[in-house]
Amino acid sequence: MITAAVLTLSDKGSRGEREDLGGPAIREIISRIGVVVSIYEVMPDEKDLIKAKLVECSSKVDLIITTGGTGLSPRDVTPDATLEVIEREVPGIAEAMRIEGLKKTGRAMLSRAVAGVRGEALIINLPGSPKAIREGLEAVLEVIPHAVEKIKGSSAECAVQE
Repeated sequence: MITAAVLTLSDKGSRGEREDLGGPAIREIISRIGVVVSIYEVMPDEKDLIKAKLVECSSKVDLIITTGGTGLSPRDVTPDATLEVIEREVPGIAEAMRIEGLKKTGRAMLSRAVAGVRGEALIINLPGSPKAIREGLEAVLEVIPHAVEKIKGSSAECAVQE
């Protein structure tokens, strides 16, 4: 069983001024591959708070998925916080999400989302839009269980037999 933290990063959401639609969308999608969300939080776009929460969660769960704060606005600091706490980047995950998004809109190239590993946890940044969450997460969903196994030290072969 894979355990997860879902962190919605939104100033308005953290103040109760906007309903979080992203967190529930993530929970629904990852439940399809048997992921259990044990931590869910809506937080403001504060880099130091995000970094501290990512560090805390990385010792408690296998997967951390953030939503929000991946764009170009001055308050969009999620990728910056993530890059400061991960030990290894997994660029293919973010690349796959952007490629999928570009099939729908050119604005997908403006996403600064990153993915990486801290300890034995995989961290994936997603945009804040429920539509972009669905598109991005669907693009990488099938590799998450394998990625988590490898991060935890599985020696199983990676090659897919045809």
